[in-house]
Amino acid sequence: MYYYIKGTLAAKGGNYIVVDAGGVGYLIYTTLTDIENSGPIGSEITMYTCLNVREDAMELYGFTSEEEKHMYLMLISVSGVGPKAGLALLSAASPQKIAAAIITEDTKLLTKAQGVGPKAAKRIILELKDKIDKSELGIDGDAGIAADEHEMPVMDNKAEALSALVVLGYNPNDAKNVLGKLDGTLSTEELIKKALAQLM
Repeated sequence: MYYYIKGTLAAKGGNYIVVDAGGVGYLIYTTLTDIENSGPIGSEITMYTCLNVREDAMELYGFTSEEEKHMYLMLISVSGVGPKAGLALLSAASPQKIAAAIITEDTKLLTKAQGVGPKAAKRIILELKDKIDKSELGIDGDAGIAADEHEMPVMDNKAEALSALVVLGYNPNDAKNVLGKLDGTLSTEELIKKALAQLM
């Protein structure tokens, strides 16, 4: 119904902000990160929103970036993951880190979010693993460069794995050294898993 709401930041709460747009105050539930980064009261703000309709309420959920909104919609599409759990996940980690956690089946990161247990984390991984693409990890599709055309898949996989590890906060040189010792014919997912095992 509302793709985004642009207006003046009128108030902040523990899990929401209020945006005054055209004289109407919109209460928008959002992540702790977006509340902290929303700026001072009176500043202009744009929130990318989605409307949650229940029998007894209509609630707006919003984010300061389209990437967050996209990840949020993916998360709440998983059976058993409600709007509040989706917010908790995005409060615990960035969209890129959540995407990397799903690809690498890192349930520990997902269960850091309040209200998300091991079963829910496994369900998120199961239902979203095949839906996550390079854009969620911030990976450039042209990252892989090889002298020989036939080497492209190998270089692409290692480049993608390196990008994912950097997103997760690992030192690029350390990640590159570990990946250099691994079999380049492995899939990106397998490379990430093996590299994480050594880096951790």
